Order: sequence, then structure tokens, then C-alpha cells
Amino acid sequence: MQEIKVIRLKDELQLREPIFLVGLPGVGHVGKLVAEHLIEELNAEKVIEIYSHHFPPQVLVDENSETHMVNNEMYICNTDESDILILVGDHQSTTAQGHYQLCDLYLDIAEELGVKRIYTLGGFPTGQLTYSEEVLGAVNNPDLKEELQKSGVVFRENEPGGGIIGASGLLLGLSKFRKMDAACLMGLTSGYLVDPKSAQSLLRVICKLFNIEIDEGPLEERAKEMEKIVARLKEVEQQQQQPTIPQASIRDEDLRYIG
Repeated sequence: MQEIKVIRLKDELQLREPIFLVGLPGVGHVGKLVAEHLIEELNAEKVIEIYSHHFPPQVLVDENSETHMVNNEMYICNTDESDILILVGDHQSTTAQGHYQLCDLYLDIAEELGVKRIYTLGGFPTGQLTYSEEVLGAVNNPDLKEELQKSGVVFRENEPGGGIIGASGLLLGLSKFRKMDAACLMGLTSGYLVDPKSAQSLLRVICKLFNIEIDEGPLEERAKEMEKIVARLKEVEQQQQQPTIPQASIRDEDLRYIG
């Protein structure tokens, strides 16, 4: 049985100096939020649907109680300088074999469409409920670093220390064999929650790289709601860290104040 099914919704795509942007689910859903926001704001057109046995065995249910199979999708949007091929999806592969097969497929399609540059988008977990505008980068070609630094990307020696797991990292490695330049751009995030605030920082870098202007309004609203949740979590964390008074230190005359 076929493990991966590709449905092309439009034939004979002709793209102008295309760039491949990958925003699949990951830490804080940072890359996914940015990619979906670009699709919405740039009126992107869906051109490919991808289904695979390596995705979780489930269907998703929409607001009308209708189901659809878990899949990944590719969109095309146009800017003044180039066309952007955007990959988004419900899930990444649940197996190591699937990651390699799917990433090879994504690169096959990108090569077919004439892509020379790839940006994978993700989140870098800090483990702290604090916000930083920093966007961390990694590249498969050191010649990319200067250009990315001009757009606000930061490079740290040996970071991420544990490597980059999933499609965001694997695409950098596999694309090098095909002589395609690629970079992974990661917004700093706690790693505990969906993080639209980090997505805003990453979106600003993307706008500089592509020389485009995008309305941040919807992400800003989501970020404000998430800030309220983070504030409540911090309150709970602080309360848990407050030292308790040992029972032996409570004098008999103080017991009358305990109700």
C-alpha cells in the first residue's frame, strides 16, 4: 500500500525565483503560526495536499463537525521580488523513517519547481516563561550567515546544543546533498505553550528577508491573550516557591488567628 499520497490541485506551476518556506508544528508552534499567518495575509493559493501513513492515525474535526484526514499542504504566494512556496501541516511524521521519506518528497517538489533557497521555521525552547525577541539561526552554508544577520538573526556557537529535530533540521541536512542553500530560523520560546509572541519576532525577520510588509494584528491579539495566561502561570509558580512556616514555629497564642 502506498505510504505517501500526493494530490496536485494545480498542474504546470511556473514560479519566479521561488523560495521554500517550511512551517510545520513544533516547539511553541512558532513556525506554524508564522507560515499560516503569511498564507492568510498574502492570499496564498493551495496547490498540493500530502497524506501519509507516517502521520498520526486520526482525523480532525472542524467547527461544522466534519472530519478530514491529517495532512500537510503546500501553498504559493506572490511577492514583488519572488514567489514563495509554503509548507504547513497538521502534524509531522511519527516515525524516523517517515521523516526521511517526507523530507525527500518535500525536496523533490522544491527541486521540480526551481527552488534554490529554503527557510525552515521553528521555536527554540528556553524553559523559562520570559519573552525574548531574539531569533536564533543555523545554516547548511556559512555564506548565508551575513545576509541573515543583517535581517536580525543571531548565531550562537554550538547552538542549539542538542541539534534540530524533525523536518526543520533534517531538511537542512538533506538539501545540502542537492546543493540547495537552507537555513533554520528559530524564535525563542518557553517550550510550554503555543507562542504567538515569539512568532511575531520571527515574522519580522521574515519580512526583512523577503522585503515585504505583513499586518501583525491577528498575531498581536493572540499574543496578548497568551500573555495573560503566562502572567497567571508566573503567579502560581511564585506562590509555590514561597517558603511555608514550619508547624513548630507557630506559637500557641497565634493559633487564634487561624480560621
